[in-house]
Amino acid sequence: MSTATLQVSTPSGREIAMTRVFDAPRPLVFDALTRPELLKRWFWGPPGWSLAVCEIDCKVGGAYRFVWRREDGKEMGMGGVYREIVPPEMFVATERFDDPWYPGEAVVTQALVEQAGRTTLTLTVRYESQATRDAVLQTPMEQGVSASYDRLAEMLATLGGARTAGVEGQ
Repeated sequence: MSTATLQVSTPSGREIAMTRVFDAPRPLVFDALTRPELLKRWFWGPPGWSLAVCEIDCKVGGAYRFVWRREDGKEMGMGGVYREIVPPEMFVATERFDDPWYPGEAVVTQALVEQAGRTTLTLTVRYESQATRDAVLQTPMEQGVSASYDRLAEMLATLGGARTAGVEGQ
């Protein structure tokens, strides 16, 4: 698997899985997914968008909220609640958009596996129905995730493999 390529699959009738390998240790990748000061550096979505709101209470039962803003002022907000967290291996959270572009709530699992200093991140989203999953597959979601993961890879490279301690100042 190439480190620069997002792999998208459908492991079940209701799921989309997106996998990418990063040249960084697992604790650093986990921090990049769960710490607002790091998310703000890479989690913007497609070109022309920025992460205007990034709030995370990273504990079981804790909530998170993201609001992206496009250059023309249009906003897209979403949030959810953490159901399970096993640092630095994985976390599970719900996902619901303010302006729903798919029905219901999704459950997102992010799993990280490190091998030889490289971390494989697999993000799996389980939707309420196959019809919802299929509709999401028709959106530009893959391009937004891919663009964000490209920025994540660049940020991880600039952190130089720094471990979790002291990442904020880098």
